Amino acid sequence: AQLVLPGVLTHSEAAGCARMLVRAIRASGERRAVADVSALEHFDSSALAVLLDGRREALSLGMSFGVSGMPLRLRALATLYGVAALLPDQALASA
Repeated sequence: AQLVLPGVLTHSEAAGCARMLVRAIRASGERRAVADVSALEHFDSSALAVLLDGRREALSLGMSFGVSGMPLRLRALATLYGVAALLPDQALASA
């Protein structure tokens, strides 16, 4: 399942975006969920929380989870918070 996150994802949008992501993962019926975050332009650490919620849901359903198009600043935040390994880059995983 290719799941596209919006361009703005801050604390204000996080709860709604997380619900949307979880619903999309549940509805996909696929074995792999990939969150496309390439549209993210304005975000804070809430974007990581949303991605981790999506990962948790995917894994609970027996699916793998990855991220594509992660902006460098978001990857740096993930590294700073120690969660980068939990959000694998699908471009690297499929290479």
